[in-house]
Amino acid sequence: MKRRIWELDAFRGLCILCMVLVHLVYDLRELYHVVDFSYPALFTFVMTWGSVLFLLLSGTCVTLGHHPIRRGLIVFGCGMLCSAVTGGMYLLNLQGRDILIWFGILHCLGVCMLLWPVFRRLPNWGLLLTAALLLALGYWFRTLRVEAGWLFPLGLIRRDFASSDYFPLLPNLGWFLLGALLGRTLYRKQETLFPRFPAQAAPIRFLSWCGRQSLFIYLLHQPILAGAFELYFLLK
Repeated sequence: MKRRIWELDAFRGLCILCMVLVHLVYDLRELYHVVDFSYPALFTFVMTWGSVLFLLLSGTCVTLGHHPIRRGLIVFGCGMLCSAVTGGMYLLNLQGRDILIWFGILHCLGVCMLLWPVFRRLPNWGLLLTAALLLALGYWFRTLRVEAGWLFPLGLIRRDFASSDYFPLLPNLGWFLLGALLGRTLYRKQETLFPRFPAQAAPIRFLSWCGRQSLFIYLLHQPILAGAFELYFLLK
């Protein structure tokens, strides 16, 4: 059985825990108004670059796995589950229209994994060139507004578009492909880059476990946070 590369699991675990912390801070300040303070620097950093780190990491890992289609379908299916839940909340008048998730991070990651077999045959220079083109095109799309409402998966949106979680394919597929390039180069031997690091230390093992369970943590953390806040206000 092939051994997992511990630093990739641990880094994914660190990323998912930072994301949970960001959502906790956002809920405390914006949704439930429990506290009123300026956002810390970590919040701003994770909000700005957290998704990019996830995309780079997912691109790196896709070069090490053998079932990108199956994994992509699972992740995309979880994204559709999030869309269905937020759609139900909106239809039941529990939240406003901006709660809807049209094309969130799970949709994006799932489609990127499904598209990986299309790009897998490109040489490294072709992968770099394609990633750069997609990044440039995607960031240009952010300056545009269109009338067609069905182009939102590509990053082209109407002026009235609203989504609580929105990660279009462009430019994010470009970050994913850059991660794949890192996987091809840094992990071409498919082994850890830090063999002498004490990876069995308790904090690293905890982060690695979180990294392996990142999809479940992502799906469950918001319902758990919401339930905890509701219980807090009920007891208060």
